[in-house]
Amino acid sequence: MMGCGVVADYGHLPAILDTEGLELAALFDPNPDRVSLVASRFGNPPAFTDAEAFFATGLDAVVIASPAGAHLSNIQLAAKHGVHVLCEKPLAMNDAEAEQAIQAMKSAGKMLFTGFVYRFSPVALQIKQWVEQGVIGEVRSLRLIYIWDLHGQYEQDATGEWIESPRWVGRMLEGGPMVDCGVHQIDLARWWLGKEVEHVKVAGAWVADYEAPDHVYLHMDHESGPHTMVEMSFTYGHTAREPLHHFSYHLIGTGGVIRYDRDGYVLEVRTGAETIRVPGASEKNFHGMHRALSEALRTGDPGHLPTGRDGLIATQIARSATDEAIRHRWQPKRTLETEKEP
Repeated sequence: MMGCGVVADYGHLPAILDTEGLELAALFDPNPDRVSLVASRFGNPPAFTDAEAFFATGLDAVVIASPAGAHLSNIQLAAKHGVHVLCEKPLAMNDAEAEQAIQAMKSAGKMLFTGFVYRFSPVALQIKQWVEQGVIGEVRSLRLIYIWDLHGQYEQDATGEWIESPRWVGRMLEGGPMVDCGVHQIDLARWWLGKEVEHVKVAGAWVADYEAPDHVYLHMDHESGPHTMVEMSFTYGHTAREPLHHFSYHLIGTGGVIRYDRDGYVLEVRTGAETIRVPGASEKNFHGMHRALSEALRTGDPGHLPTGRDGLIATQIARSATDEAIRHRWQPKRTLETEKEP
């Protein structure tokens, strides 16, 4: 495990320990206090602040959950040492660096996967099966929505003063909701349909005043005609005492509709013949992703694991869409009066 932050703590490390075929062989984090604390919580595996010493333990694979700015160097080290990689999104800070990461792993002859954990939810897997079976005919429209508050824009510090949440500020400075969360929905649409995105349109709204829009509407036309709308927000109730989150999938086909709503974990398909309801689940599944990783390491078959290329494509779409929204942000119209010299 490279990077012992929040995502490693609540997601990757418990899943690794619970997965047959995987062993938590070593931890790496440049912060000695952090890596020591995490080691004590997860069985005291060897813990390192030196990356070369970490790789010298003889690893088969690494899971990278370090800050995004370190991903490229971490992947390059893994390639150098001939180690497979599962890396949290994004693979790197820009498209050129992500391409470098992909090529480094390709040259090393090792597998590179992107941590799009949404694919492994029982909900996403069931939808994938229904789409492939043609249960609702040919899918022509997808509506994927995640509008929430990112745990609130403001929080109280140790003295009780209200400040902007560092988490909220950081995610907005990194690109906002489409770059942070929307990449999962972009990936799901490509994966469910098995069709690439050919054309993109976007609109942004600015409730908070950051460069990136905090509420984004992305429209994607796929090859052979299906259309996906992704709506993402960090400002849906971001200052409310009782915020409300909305997370849903809607797939509309020539023969019916698939619907998932996280509120109540509703998952159903409605066709002319019947309505089928099955148990829902959370949209994330770290345990399922690590079971897939274990199987890929054993067989060499990626299965449903998103590749490095999948990671690059989803992030390219999210970043380019966000940049396009910024370029077209509404500005007051200039008039002859405002253009006069003082």
